[in-house]
Amino acid sequence: MGVTVGVMALVIALALMTGLQAELRDRILGSTAHIFVWKGDGIRDYHAEVKRLREFPHVLGAAPAILGKALITTSQGQSFITIKGIDPALEKSVTDIGRSMRQGRMASLNEGGDGPPGILLGADLARTLKVRVGDRVQVLTPEGTLSPMGMLPRARSLEVAGIFSLGLFEFDSAYGFVTMPVAERLTGRDTPELIELRVDDIYRAHDVAGAIMEQSAGQYLTEDWTQLNRSLFSALWLEKMAISITIGLIVMVAALNIVASLILLVMEKHRDIAILKTMGASGRSIMLVFMLQGLIIGFIGTGIGATAGWVVSSVLDRYKLIRIPMDVYQVSYVPFVVLPFDFILVVVSAILVCFVATLYPSHQASKLDPAEALRYG
Repeated sequence: MGVTVGVMALVIALALMTGLQAELRDRILGSTAHIFVWKGDGIRDYHAEVKRLREFPHVLGAAPAILGKALITTSQGQSFITIKGIDPALEKSVTDIGRSMRQGRMASLNEGGDGPPGILLGADLARTLKVRVGDRVQVLTPEGTLSPMGMLPRARSLEVAGIFSLGLFEFDSAYGFVTMPVAERLTGRDTPELIELRVDDIYRAHDVAGAIMEQSAGQYLTEDWTQLNRSLFSALWLEKMAISITIGLIVMVAALNIVASLILLVMEKHRDIAILKTMGASGRSIMLVFMLQGLIIGFIGTGIGATAGWVVSSVLDRYKLIRIPMDVYQVSYVPFVVLPFDFILVVVSAILVCFVATLYPSHQASKLDPAEALRYG
């Protein structure tokens, strides 16, 4: 039971931390690009720059972006947001915004007409402002009209063209997407701020970013997702290790129970061991008997615990049974992912610990003196 509980707890804990880390990584990379590229002398023709960057190996998509801060208000509420200027035709190749639309269409940003320009809002932001597709909002930015009193912020009216849900609270509650021309007017810039890239393998992003800087002779400055989120994933990895070590102590306690049980068994069966030795049994065969007993305990306990841990993790993940506040943890439920490597590592380690626990009692049994045992038994 001790081995079963320890192994099951360890499998579930590793599945929890692995699932949380993978879910956060996927949502972050679905909301943002894999690599961010700046140009020293500015990006004057982003179409040419996008075409050039798409030619680098492993680059799947490229899109320009302009970022700025604004205050968005309605009659129902207000909120500070990040305005992101995009090219709707190119943005879909870099982020998952196109597949994340819950209301409206991304293409509506490009549709002109007599009305005000369009804006895409996150689902949580739209809920805060109590707006739907077709409603109008006021966006106030620091860049406004020059007057004798200085620069006066100016409110611009925009129409909600769509509502998206990227699954990351940071974006769904504080981002608004507009077209590049609208972003230029809102932020006061006349060129894109940066180019975003998506690569075919997220774990190659750092190497691809380095290659772009090297091959462009320093013309481009790059930063990849691993650099931007290093502190977050380092903390998650450290937490995963800490939990694994802590819960792994349960297996160690179970191993000590195996040691104690086998020592008591040796003391209880010392007459039987002495008789076997007088009948010709070798110390090695006696040692093997007690090692097998400990290993059987380890195999059965580990097998049941590992299977139970995998089943519990699968059920918890499939039916999303553990809900958590999304504004705190960025995800709405706790995901559980059992990696084959983690599963095998837990099983092998538990059996190895149980095997080590049998060595001392087995050695003591093999060294038992038959004459002494029979004399004082």
